[in-house]
Amino acid sequence: MKSHEAAVYREIQRNTDMAMKAIDTIAGKVYDDDLALQISRQSIRYSELHNEASKQLMAAKAESYQSNALSDVMLKTGIHYNTILNTSTGHIAEMMIKGSNNGILEMEKVLKHNENAGERPLALARQLIDFEQTNIKQLKEYL
Repeated sequence: MKSHEAAVYREIQRNTDMAMKAIDTIAGKVYDDDLALQISRQSIRYSELHNEASKQLMAAKAESYQSNALSDVMLKTGIHYNTILNTSTGHIAEMMIKGSNNGILEMEKVLKHNENAGERPLALARQLIDFEQTNIKQLKEYL
């Protein structure tokens, strides 16, 4: 596996890992049943994309993404801080939209720097970006 391919797969892992952790952190603060179902479905899809990237890296015996404790704490602290005074459905949807936008930006940056990654990792990255864009459209209904 080329380093460009591994870099794209690792970014997919990082991106989906952060999304799943954010959903786990925020799920207990969601009081709208429809939104709760929506983000649960998102978490499942993030998990599928994460697992596919992991499978490809393991098959090539390439190094996987490893999250660090500091970024995990910062993510969770940021979510808790932003929901101390406001756990409204609209606010939570807005937070999720911002997270998806950030995920798209980070994925696009990695794709720009790894244009020669090959068809498989690029296709998986595009699936993730398309999924994030769909999430944003769906979450806008809760604003």
